[in-house]
Amino acid sequence: MNLGPNAHGAHLTYCTNIHKGETWAETFAALQRNLPSVKAAVSPNQAMGVGLRLSALASQQLSAPGELQKFKDFLDGESLYVFTINGFPYGPFHGTRVKEDVYQPDWRFDERLTYTNRLADQLSYLLPADPQIEGSISTVPATFRPLGSVTGALDLIADNLLRHAGHLVRIRETTGRTITLALEPEPMCYLETSEELISFMQTRIFSAASVRQFSRLADVTEASAEAALRRHLGICYDVCHAAIEFEDAAASIGRLRSAGIGIHKLQLSAALKIAQVDAETARHLQRFDDGVYLHQVVERRTDGTLVRYLDLQPAISGIGKSIGSEWRVHCHVPVFMQKLPELGTTQDFLREILALHKAEPISNHLEVETYTFDVLPAELRQVDVATAVARELEWVKGELAS
Repeated sequence: MNLGPNAHGAHLTYCTNIHKGETWAETFAALQRNLPSVKAAVSPNQAMGVGLRLSALASQQLSAPGELQKFKDFLDGESLYVFTINGFPYGPFHGTRVKEDVYQPDWRFDERLTYTNRLADQLSYLLPADPQIEGSISTVPATFRPLGSVTGALDLIADNLLRHAGHLVRIRETTGRTITLALEPEPMCYLETSEELISFMQTRIFSAASVRQFSRLADVTEASAEAALRRHLGICYDVCHAAIEFEDAAASIGRLRSAGIGIHKLQLSAALKIAQVDAETARHLQRFDDGVYLHQVVERRTDGTLVRYLDLQPAISGIGKSIGSEWRVHCHVPVFMQKLPELGTTQDFLREILALHKAEPISNHLEVETYTFDVLPAELRQVDVATAVARELEWVKGELAS
């Protein structure tokens, strides 16, 4: 939904990766079941935006003759519109072990490029008629961190990103619609922080050699190539991930702006926070070890040193060395919860980001993302998913209006 002047005209939605569905039939059924209920609760009198998640399989099936138009007819009939797509998880995302597999295939592989190109084509078709509304696609932050050091990996990643940017240029030339790709830094990935993303973009995407390569790929002049790259490639700033990394909210946004990195999507999310690890921390956290998703942990020791763990169990197994430290855990929890039983959240960081956006717009695309709903401890999901989503959206609206 368009939030109006309080949010500088930004569009707010939630990511439908909270709903189970890997085939297009499953995905469409979940959207038909949940979107009208959420809209009735949070946007009864105006159109509501949708943050669509499509697996590679669902996207392929949506390309069948007539399917995309059928979906658009549903959206139009319910006064809904798609303006952003979560293209991060390529494969299964619910009901099975996901963990580090969520990054594969990464940007080294043609499969990721083909999938993301197809998402961009579908988004250009689904965008509402208003030419002022651009589209965005969030994606994996290059690759899983250990794989970034493989010989030639970064060359393949940069090459595929440039090829995708060329595809986005062609969409803009043929349809008049602008689609952006937003790389989403995440703990233990090759691009983990905003600083790492800035460095990667400056050295691998906006370098003189890459600009020359892109001008040939996209058939644009060298003089206009860098501007086109900056228009189409940028960051998805996931607030949960930034908080886990102990980033400074204002400083990180300022660095991105100074570097000319487009913040194409702002994902509104909150993580677990343990202000001071003690002997009971392990017991409290075990309830969140769902076996499905990675729950990376970043520890800030009393001397300010940051220590990173790939998942909860490695962190818990060495907890004796962490007593007194602060932990932040990659587990998306409802954004309206300032604290949970025995545990805190990074909601304060999210409040700071929203206050910054209210003072000066950070992004035109705001998306609540709490995909973990069905694996959270039972006491945190006492209502149905549509009600929970609506409460999150209302909380964000309230923060921006206050």
